[in-house]
Amino acid sequence: MRATVGGQPVGELFRGAASEIISELQELRRDLHEHPEIGLHLPRTQEKVLRELEGLPLEITTGRELTSVIAVLRGGKRGEHPVSVLLRGDMDALAVRERLDLPFASKNDYMHACGHDLHTAGLVGAAKILCRYREELAGDVIFMFQPGEEGPGGAAPMIEEGVLDAAGRRPIAAYGIHVGPQDYGTFHYVPGPMMSSSSNLTITVTGKGGHGSRPHDAIDPVLALAEIQTSLQLAITRRFDALDPIVVTVTNVRAGEGAFNAIPDTATLGATVRVLRDEKIDAVRQMIAEVAGNVAAAHRCSVDIDFQVLYPTTKTNPRETKFAASVWGEMFGEEAVQPFEAPMMASEDFGFVLAQVPGTFMFLGTANPDKPEHLRDWNHSPKINFNDSILGDQAAALAALAFERLATEDKHPSASVRAAREAKGRASAIRNGR
Repeated sequence: MRATVGGQPVGELFRGAASEIISELQELRRDLHEHPEIGLHLPRTQEKVLRELEGLPLEITTGRELTSVIAVLRGGKRGEHPVSVLLRGDMDALAVRERLDLPFASKNDYMHACGHDLHTAGLVGAAKILCRYREELAGDVIFMFQPGEEGPGGAAPMIEEGVLDAAGRRPIAAYGIHVGPQDYGTFHYVPGPMMSSSSNLTITVTGKGGHGSRPHDAIDPVLALAEIQTSLQLAITRRFDALDPIVVTVTNVRAGEGAFNAIPDTATLGATVRVLRDEKIDAVRQMIAEVAGNVAAAHRCSVDIDFQVLYPTTKTNPRETKFAASVWGEMFGEEAVQPFEAPMMASEDFGFVLAQVPGTFMFLGTANPDKPEHLRDWNHSPKINFNDSILGDQAAALAALAFERLATEDKHPSASVRAAREAKGRASAIRNGR
């Protein structure tokens, strides 16, 4: 049974509330799109978010080491042991030059090519809707406005600065939405591991430089590096189950200073490493060390390996995913909520949050369904154009999910809340001599 306010279903009520503010959400999104910022330092974006939240009944804090915004809404119907839900939106752009002729196109060399301008505006919208119905809210909501998702990663620093404890206790659930080129208005999910971990790999091979006409007098690191690159691909297929995805993609190779007749002393490659189960990362790291070390040794070279884990797997909680799918299915129609055929090997640092709090993460389509999928631009393309009329549904979806989850917890408390209530009951019995 879904929650109601004044006899009206919350989903229906919130969609109506969202329709009243859609134009101001679009205005905010387009302003952010026109003036994008990257990394952990987003002063203008932070200022815009703070201005949008001004006057709302929120407890607002900003980051100490990064330009984050945390806003906490205290529900009017919170109980003796109040619980909270976290909603997250990331705010940073990419170092991509836009190739779209829009009235609000980026004015600098950066671009909101991943839709974080919509994420920010959508979360502002969710905050405004929930503030409007605060007196009916059965708990607290933490709004997490995060910089730096594209790198170096803002979720972990925000956790270190206390976002998960902003309401006074850990949230019972955490939710996020990411826009993408799926059919307009459709939600897509994967229960369990949804997006891979991400690591950066650098391999530097050292040999001995020499003249290109006399390779036998040199120790050629370029040939060794080339063999390492192909050997890594072969090793993946023979060391790991093909049904347990692992991706190692070499994205840059550097050697020499441009001379065609000189063998350099060193050669270096950079790669991205993607693993769908975090427990496999050490095995992949060991495989890389063995392959690179043995191939380099066969060529009489030495090798240096730098393996940096950036983001963990984004692993959704099946129970929370099912709950979100149910809420949004009733709001938007069952056909609008669909599972992905398989997890994605892209990464997301919301995985840091989901590693500590059960929750889910869904993609929301913004593409015209009349345009074939293979002709659509994907996130990070300089020509991707997100349809920001989706902002009303995005804001309403986040707001309704938080409201419904708190209402569900109030009626069917989790084990931690039941334990707290039982402990208080025992303490009261002792005080009363029972």
